Formats: sequence, C-alpha cells, structure tokens
Amino acid sequence: MSIKPKYGLEILRGRKKVELRGFVGEIASGDVVVLYLSSPVQAIGGEFRAGRIVFGVDEIKRFVESLEDPGVDEEDWGYLVGRRKPMAIEVLDPVEYEVKVALRALREEIPNFRPPLSYRLVKPAEPLYGAIERIRRMALKRPEI
Repeated sequence: MSIKPKYGLEILRGRKKVELRGFVGEIASGDVVVLYLSSPVQAIGGEFRAGRIVFGVDEIKRFVESLEDPGVDEEDWGYLVGRRKPMAIEVLDPVEYEVKVALRALREEIPNFRPPLSYRLVKPAEPLYGAIERIRRMALKRPEI
C-alpha cells in the first residue's frame, strides 16, 4: 500500500490506529499490509496486520469513535469526501522496519518496478512477492510466513 510518509510513520509508530482509504479491494482482516512510503522517502518502511475492515462514512465514524485515541484527525476525514466506497482499516501490530528498502534497491531486483498509486495485492507467483518476503525476513529477523 502506498502512503504519504507522514501518515505511514504515524501508523508504523503506533500513533495512527485506523487508515482511511477511498477503497482497497481484496483486503481482509488478518492480511499483512506492507507500506510503501511515497515521495520524498520512496521506500518500503514497514507493515501492519489488518484488523476490522469497515465501509461507509457513517459506519466508519461510529467505528473510529469507538476506539480510544484512534489517531484520526480532520484532514483524514476530508479524504473520504466524495469517495464511492470509503473504508477504514484497523491497524494492528505495526512494525517499522529498522532499514527502509529504497525504490532504487527494489528496481535493482525487479527492473522497471513501479510502486502502486494506492495499493496492490501481491500474489505468491510474482517476483515482487519473493522480494517483499526477503525484505520482511531481513527487517523482522524471522522465518518465512
């Protein structure tokens, strides 16, 4: 998932507990969401596990209001205006990678790699999946999942 560094780091450092999006298809509770911090950082910076997924502005507001210190501000709410299918993703178990993986390093392994504009589901058969798994093992110092 691509995200502005300001918001991504808030998530990874545990201060933002809900990510509001216009729409991210094919995401389910329990999925690992790897964050690509967009310009000027341009690097994979960490990950979190998706908790509850909530759709619709009214439902999202109720959900966010039910959380203690969700880390959502007025600027976040403005992002949902005019979205066809707004959604909220609960952030669980955020991990900021000690070493960020720069876009240029990704392109050394996967020539012409382009980060997603919003999000991208990565399938196990893709070279990107293997690259992300290697990054995760290195960053998290844990075996394959």
